[in-house]
Amino acid sequence: MFASNAFSARSAHSYRNLSLETAVAQADPHKLIDLLYRGALTSIARARAGLQHGDAAAKGEATGRALRIIEEGLKASLDARGGELAANLKSLYEYMATRLLQANLANDDTRYAEVAGMLGQLHEAWQGIAAEASGAAKGTPASNAAAAVAA
Repeated sequence: MFASNAFSARSAHSYRNLSLETAVAQADPHKLIDLLYRGALTSIARARAGLQHGDAAAKGEATGRALRIIEEGLKASLDARGGELAANLKSLYEYMATRLLQANLANDDTRYAEVAGMLGQLHEAWQGIAAEASGAAKGTPASNAAAAVAA
């Protein structure tokens, strides 16, 4: 029975990894950033749950994952040609990383919540940009022609 549970957990983990890899492989750059925001927010939620349940290992692992996503994903994806906006986002991501480290060390849910709130706002804005861009793309002459042919 134990081996069966271990196999099921391993299978579920493999399936989740395959699903994520498929999503990443098929995503455009805009969707990749969306996935990074989602991953960071999920990791922070897991860190907060670990904190609530007194599970230091889960809290630390989830915090580390959120830090890697912010540092190696979101911050690393910034383009210096973005000027002041890119520089401000870089500073904000650095601040978030510092606050996550402090939250982990001090077992401070308020700091986790602060970073989750900032990431949530950025994610929401990013989704708005995607919706605006896809709405604009639907109004292009090429997409209008394709819709007319399909009808």
